[in-house]
Amino acid sequence: MKSALITGITGQDGSYLSELLLAKNYHVHGIMRRSSSFNTARIDHLYTDPHSMHEGLTLHYGDLTDSSVLRRVIEQSCPDEIYNLGAQSHVKVSFEMPEFTADVDAVGTLRLLDALRDHVAHTGRAVRFYQAGSSEMFGASKPPQNETTPFYPRSPYGVAKAAAHWWAVNYREAYDLFVSNGILFNHESPRRGETFVTRKITRALTRIKLGLQNKLFLGNLESRRDWGFAGDYVEAMWMMLQHEQPADFVIATGESYSVRDCLDEAARCLNLDWRKYVEIDERYYRPTEVDYLCGDPSRAESAFGWKAKTSFRQLVSMMVTADLKIAHDEKLVATVHELAAIA
Repeated sequence: MKSALITGITGQDGSYLSELLLAKNYHVHGIMRRSSSFNTARIDHLYTDPHSMHEGLTLHYGDLTDSSVLRRVIEQSCPDEIYNLGAQSHVKVSFEMPEFTADVDAVGTLRLLDALRDHVAHTGRAVRFYQAGSSEMFGASKPPQNETTPFYPRSPYGVAKAAAHWWAVNYREAYDLFVSNGILFNHESPRRGETFVTRKITRALTRIKLGLQNKLFLGNLESRRDWGFAGDYVEAMWMMLQHEQPADFVIATGESYSVRDCLDEAARCLNLDWRKYVEIDERYYRPTEVDYLCGDPSRAESAFGWKAKTSFRQLVSMMVTADLKIAHDEKLVATVHELAAIA
């Protein structure tokens, strides 16, 4: 049985990757941050409680800002593969918390790579490492963006991810480690955080449809992104680490849509006119905007046969369907409370 260690296991990508690896008979170890509230909703279906875990899943408390914990968890888990998915991943928040973003996303990657280097040096084990890069590293570079496109990040998040990318390259070349960078363009799902624009749209419009919400406030509707399905993209992560040589790969659909297009598609699914409900709030504009991202995934397709399976329309429909169910449940609870109040 192979063993994998995932940072950021409780996030969107971590949950889909855990499902994939468990289905492939891996023993999955995950690092999760301590919180006073439960933060395992995305992986709750993989275990019932800490005393009756799924036999293939082990969780460890830790943080990318703590070198000693990272080293200890690597020694305990003895992974064959490490997937570094942990990050402060919200671009707008990175402008408010640039130092924290740099510490977690950039220096945190360095801490993990250095812990891996020491583990490999004293054990002689062959461990493969996946670094989660981002299309935000390209920023203002002209599309389509591929592995040779210069980085031009436009946010502290993009800068931090670019630093992590180059540390990964350096450790691969300096210490002969198997380290691959996945430069993933935007990838969404029903498990996407509700503050990210695609989920913010599907969550709000489904609530508006059922009369639970009146307005949706957004920023720049003309920004264009290459949006894919997170479930497809975690397959690419795994495939990278099965490839014979470590390298850097763009993972994208090759198609780009605007925030306005996302609104159009979600509203079409719900038979709504979103223009009646959406208002622009300048607070959601970023100090430096990224206008147009569109990836060229041809290297990944050529190297190991990966190609996006889910279209933009299918993705939005999937998210609307899931959020409509949540909205129906919310409305049911509200109705019960109203009836109880009357009684």
